[in-house]
Amino acid sequence: MAVEKAERIKELTELLSRASRAYYAQDQEIMSNYEYDRLYDELEGLERETGIILAGSPTQHVGYEAVDELPKEAHESPMLSLDKTKDREELRAWLQGQPAILSWKLDGLTIVLTYRDGKLAKAVTRGNGEVGEVITGNARTFINLPLNIGFTGELVLRGEAVISYSDFERINSRIEDADARYKNPRNLCSGSVRQLNSEITARRNVRFIAFNLVRAQGVDFANSREAQFAFLEKQGFEVVQRVTVTEDTILEAVEDYAGRVESYQIPSDGLVLTYEDIAFGQSLGRTAKFPRHSIAFKWADELRETTLLEIEWSPSRTGLINPVAIFEPVELEGTTVSRASVHNISILRGLKLGIGDRITVYKANMIIPQIAENLTGSDTVEIPETCPVCGGKTQIRQVADAQSLYCTNEECDAKKIKSFTLFVSRDAMNIDGMSEATLEKFLSSGFLHEFADLYHLERYRQEIVSMEGFGEKSYQNLQASIERSREVTLPQVVYALGIANIGVANAKMLCRHFDYDMEQMMQADEEELGAIEGVGEVIATAFVEYMRNQENVRRIRNLMKELRIQTVQVSAEQNLAGKGFCITGSLEHYGSRNELKDVIEQRGGKVTGSVTSKTQCLINNDIASNSSKNKKAKELGIPILTEEDFMAKYL
Repeated sequence: MAVEKAERIKELTELLSRASRAYYAQDQEIMSNYEYDRLYDELEGLERETGIILAGSPTQHVGYEAVDELPKEAHESPMLSLDKTKDREELRAWLQGQPAILSWKLDGLTIVLTYRDGKLAKAVTRGNGEVGEVITGNARTFINLPLNIGFTGELVLRGEAVISYSDFERINSRIEDADARYKNPRNLCSGSVRQLNSEITARRNVRFIAFNLVRAQGVDFANSREAQFAFLEKQGFEVVQRVTVTEDTILEAVEDYAGRVESYQIPSDGLVLTYEDIAFGQSLGRTAKFPRHSIAFKWADELRETTLLEIEWSPSRTGLINPVAIFEPVELEGTTVSRASVHNISILRGLKLGIGDRITVYKANMIIPQIAENLTGSDTVEIPETCPVCGGKTQIRQVADAQSLYCTNEECDAKKIKSFTLFVSRDAMNIDGMSEATLEKFLSSGFLHEFADLYHLERYRQEIVSMEGFGEKSYQNLQASIERSREVTLPQVVYALGIANIGVANAKMLCRHFDYDMEQMMQADEEELGAIEGVGEVIATAFVEYMRNQENVRRIRNLMKELRIQTVQVSAEQNLAGKGFCITGSLEHYGSRNELKDVIEQRGGKVTGSVTSKTQCLINNDIASNSSKNKKAKELGIPILTEEDFMAKYL
C-alpha cells in the first residue's frame, strides 16, 4: 500500500505540474479547475499521510516561472500563496474569536510596487514567488495607478493587475479571427502586463487593485490592517472591496459576496480573510508554503447532475476541431446552461465521456460552464474520422501537452471562412466592413474561391446589391475599402496568408531577412529559414510546407497581381548591416524598445530576444543588474552598453 501511495504521489506531481505549466506559462488548459483542485487536494492529503514530498510538487511551488524576455529580480521575502477552504463553517472557526477583514480574491496577475520620494520606483510581478519580472514601464500605463503620491517615505505594497469583463469583451470583439481571441480575462491580463512594448499594455485598460501593504517607512498603523487600507486609499490607490467581520457576521458577509459575484466586473475566484490584528496574525508564523495570517475561501462549486446528449465538433481556421459538450439544460448560479467546452481530446478522454452518460457540471469562478465529473464513464464517444463541415479526413495531433483534433482538408469550408476572416482583418489587409457573416454569404454564393477573388467582386455587383442587408451604398463602401487595401506592405500580406505559426512579428522578421522579396521567400528551404535568428523548427517547417503546395503558390501569385506593395523605408546609412543587438530594461531616449528596434533595423541591423555569441552588444541602462541577459553577456564577453553609449558608438 505504501508503494502504491508513493507511486500515486509521483503520478499526481507530474500531472499537476504539467497542468500548471500549461495554464500559467502557455495559456493552455489541459484539465478543468475543478479537476485540478480535486487532484491537488488528493496529493496534499497523500503528502501529509506519507511524509513524501517530491522536489517538483506543486504544493511546494507558487505560480509560473519568470520568462526570459523581461529583467528578473528576487523578492525581499518569498511571496507565498494562501491556504484555502470551501467550507464556510471552517472559515468561521479559523477566526479564533478574532475580527478579520474579508475581501475579494482577485483573478489577475499579482504585482509588487515600490514607491520612493513619492514616485513609483519599481513594479515586479510575483513570478515564481522567489523571483519576479520587472515591469515598471508597463505599470506606468495602468489606468488607475498613481505615479506620484503624497507619502515620501519608502512604500511597498502588493495588489492585483486585472482587466474587467467589459474590457475583456471589448478587446475580444475587435479580434476578427476567432482562433486568436483570448480565453479569459486572466490570460489577457497576464499577457498585457508582461508585454515588452508598453504601448500594447496601455491599450488594454489594465487596473491595479491593492490588497496588502507590506511596508510604509515610519508610519504607525496602530496594529490595524484596516488602518493600512485607509492609508493606501488616502494615497490614491484603488483598494480591494472589503468588510470587517467577526464570528457572528462572517457567514452573512460571505453570502453577500456570493450574491454579488456574478455581477462584479472584476474577475474573482473567491474571497480572502485576513486578521485585522496585524501582530496576532504575524505571531502565528507560516508553513513552508502558506502564511497563517490569511486564508482563501474558494466558492463551493454549485454542481448539477445532467445527461450528456451529444458532442458537437466545431472546426476553426487552423483546422483545429474543438469538442463541445451538449447536455440536458440545468440551472447553475441563476442561469440556464446546456453546453460546455471540453477543450481538447486529452480532456475528452480523461473524462471518459459517452452519449447518455450522467455528468456533473458547474461554473468555473461561478461564470464559465465546465464538466466536473462523469458519473457513468462509458468512454464511448467516438472521435470523428471526418470533418463535420467538409467530410475531409481528420487527424489527432500532439500540441504541447495536449492532444487535439484537426481537419486535414485544405479546402474545408470552415477553414475558408476563418481564413478569409483573418485575411481581411485589421493587422492583415484591413478591409473594413467585410464581416465573417458577409464572407460566409459570398463563399456560399460562389463569389470567392481564393483571396484574389476579393478584388473582382464587381462581377457579382447585381447579386450583392440585392442581398439581404446590402444595397448600393453598402456595396460602394465595401468596394472602396477593398480598393484601399491594394496599397499594403509585404509583412501584412505574409501575415494575411494565414500560415500556421506566422504572426505579425514573424511576418515582419521573414520579410526583413529576405529583403522584402516574396519570390525569394517562397523558394527558401527549412535549413535557410532555420538559420534566421528567432525562427525555430516549427515556424520553418510550417512555412516551407505551405510554400511547397503548388496551389498555394499559384494563389499567392494571383494575389500579388492585385496589390501594390509599399516600399518599406530603409535608412540610407546601413552602418549596422549584419550586426545583431539585444535590448533589455527600460529606455529613456526612446518611447519603447520597438522604437529603438525600428531604428536599428532601418540601418540594416537585427534585434534578437536573447544574447548569443553573435550579439554585437547588449543595450541595458542598468549595467550593474544581475538579470539573466547581463549574466549571459558577461559569460560570452559581449559588451553591455547603456542607451547613450550605444547611440554615441553606433548612431
